[in-house]
Amino acid sequence: MLRLDEAIGRFVKSGDRVALEGFTHLIPFAAGHEIIRQGLTDLTLVRMTPDLLYDQMIGAGCARKLVFSWGGNPGVGSLPRFRDAVEHGWPRPLEIEEHSHAAMAHAYAAGAAGLPCAVFRGYLGSDLPQVNPNIRSVTCPFTGERLASVPALRPDVTIIHAQQADRDGNVLIEGIVGIQKEAALAAARTIVTVEEIVDAFEPKGRGAVILPSWTVTAVVLATGGAKPSYAHGYYDRDNVFYERWEAIAKDRDTFRAWLQEHVL
Repeated sequence: MLRLDEAIGRFVKSGDRVALEGFTHLIPFAAGHEIIRQGLTDLTLVRMTPDLLYDQMIGAGCARKLVFSWGGNPGVGSLPRFRDAVEHGWPRPLEIEEHSHAAMAHAYAAGAAGLPCAVFRGYLGSDLPQVNPNIRSVTCPFTGERLASVPALRPDVTIIHAQQADRDGNVLIEGIVGIQKEAALAAARTIVTVEEIVDAFEPKGRGAVILPSWTVTAVVLATGGAKPSYAHGYYDRDNVFYERWEAIAKDRDTFRAWLQEHVL
């Protein structure tokens, strides 16, 4: 087990393609903040539903490109730092590659399976193929059906947050699991921050996933590492902070002051 600064310093490098995944809960804020503190740049950030964490990383100048499906502040509004980077190139220009949720999920699954691309039914009636050259189509050799295809997602590093790891390095994710499992298996390196280290996992129901230790590069104890999002069974979402984010982030100076005080 490593400290968070050690794990990020050893396994994340400027220029990497990095996925910090978490769907609604278990968003790895602590790890993202450490990336900001270490001054990593030129990252291609990958994520389904990038929200406040990626707004913070984009505003801090970490990102060169964003590969994503839907970006916003869930239930509140848009992402001011993301918008500023796209529209005005501040703090640096941001290239974007936008997909549907289904495409991102299939692309991670293809990466986890070692395939070059994902093939699925999708994008019917969508304008996204007109602005994203990585959305293409193939013809099924068996039925003649026209299907959508996108490149597999294979991050250099995937970072996720989970509830527990045991002392052998196995990881337990419980609750909404999103695409964390596939993103971890698709990556060359996987860092997992966890709420606690346990001797053994208790029996769980169907809403849980265990990543075996051989799929994980580093485990980091980071209690509260998903805040202000929530960790099922540990703490609630800080809805007040999500509501306040617009006022914090819409002005560059206000955002930089917040970043200096709370992250740097």
